Amino acid sequence: MNFESTEEQAILRDTVRSFTDKEIMPYIAEWDREGRFDPSILPKLADLGLMGVCIPEEYGGSGMDYNSLAIVCEELERGDTTFRTAVSVHTGLNSMTLLQWGNEEQKKKYLTPQAKGEKLGAFGLTEPGAGSDVSALQSTAVQEGDYYILNGQKTWISLCDTADHFLVFAYTKDKSEKHKGISAFIVERTWEGFSSKAIKGKHGIRSGNTGEIFFDHVKVPKENLLGEEGEGFKIAMAALDNGRFTVAAGAVGQIMACLEASVKYCHERETFGKEIGKHQLVQQMIANMEAGLQMSRLLVYRAGELKNQGKRNTRETSLAKWQACDFANKAADDAVQVHGAYGYSDEYPVERYLRNSKAPVIYEGTREIHTVMQAEYVLGYRQDKQLNKMLPAWGNPETVK
Repeated sequence: MNFESTEEQAILRDTVRSFTDKEIMPYIAEWDREGRFDPSILPKLADLGLMGVCIPEEYGGSGMDYNSLAIVCEELERGDTTFRTAVSVHTGLNSMTLLQWGNEEQKKKYLTPQAKGEKLGAFGLTEPGAGSDVSALQSTAVQEGDYYILNGQKTWISLCDTADHFLVFAYTKDKSEKHKGISAFIVERTWEGFSSKAIKGKHGIRSGNTGEIFFDHVKVPKENLLGEEGEGFKIAMAALDNGRFTVAAGAVGQIMACLEASVKYCHERETFGKEIGKHQLVQQMIANMEAGLQMSRLLVYRAGELKNQGKRNTRETSLAKWQACDFANKAADDAVQVHGAYGYSDEYPVERYLRNSKAPVIYEGTREIHTVMQAEYVLGYRQDKQLNKMLPAWGNPETVK
């Protein structure tokens, strides 16, 4: 595998970095303090073609490969987790899932405006009593004529108050069938019976729009069923392969941010008559950040290359997400330590990095879930088969059957 950036990817990285430096980094500390999400950033990302970077041009996207999406996520999270999360949810969890599982009518109606950034997509799987255990869902969708009547609620939903379209998972069959009874639907915010509420007081990602969405007898047209009845669990797991990939790439960006801030401070701060970067234990923390950065990026790009080839990548993406997020959490902790008492103040960005670094260790598969997954692969208890529908190999607009 060749992980050298193409000329197009190098230009993309410079573009996103310049955007982040100009549009996000000067304001993010204030947004974080106020717990305020600024949605005006999203149309600006759309103007650069970044809301559909890896969606084929025929559906309104930029037609770039999946590692280009990783680069976008790296550079956005270098500024802050908030807007990487927005791209992860909109592109990774929603749009890429529509690309993989949607029929042509659904792609034209929902995917194309999302890839152009005209509409915003989100993802609704987690519930108050259903996180790692997807079969514990309580949401139901009962067919009545040409509609499904959707009832229930979802929690910890990114873009809860701002997204136009949601991929929502609910039981359409008896719950005794567990995973085989779950189906997926495309739900529009404007439908009667839909409501949302933001969650305040979060430990990190305070400038992100996260909360709950509610369904009170929402009428979902039959044509908004994604895939077939009972395929919801497979669709959700495929979506998580995409979402986890973007989260892992974002973690690489957070390690970059921690390293940049720490190196800068190492040259500015002196103790015992020399720069603190001259002290070996500080050097150890810097070295660990660099090692985590390089190893995480390789794991992410390996998963991305499998995506580019249209191959199943659940195992590789799980490993990348687990390790990159753990490395980012450790890098943020070390960055605060490098900054000493100043690291505990929002005068420097590293305290925000540490707060933000915890959520990715939990969402889209906890550290513990990924640990079990990797052990089961090694022990032979878990084996992945190629899904009947895969993301299109890069450069091939037709979904691999």
